[in-house]
Amino acid sequence: MTTLLAFALLSNIVLGYLRQNARKGSLVWFFYIHASIPFIVWMRTSLDFGWHVIPFTLACAVLGQLSGGWMHRRANP
Repeated sequence: MTTLLAFALLSNIVLGYLRQNARKGSLVWFFYIHASIPFIVWMRTSLDFGWHVIPFTLACAVLGQLSGGWMHRRANP
């Protein structure tokens, strides 16, 4: 489970960082928000986790997006 949650967090930190350069509501912005979902679902099913881990992966993904955005704003004032 640690591997799955770490992937959800770390991949979304990168995507959240990149998302800050995209215009809000654009196709690229939408892509950066949702790009990790198929990989997280694939990992969840291949590692044989049930539905009970979805809230945790979702929380890690949102935290990663917010952290990546914060890092970008901090590095580029």
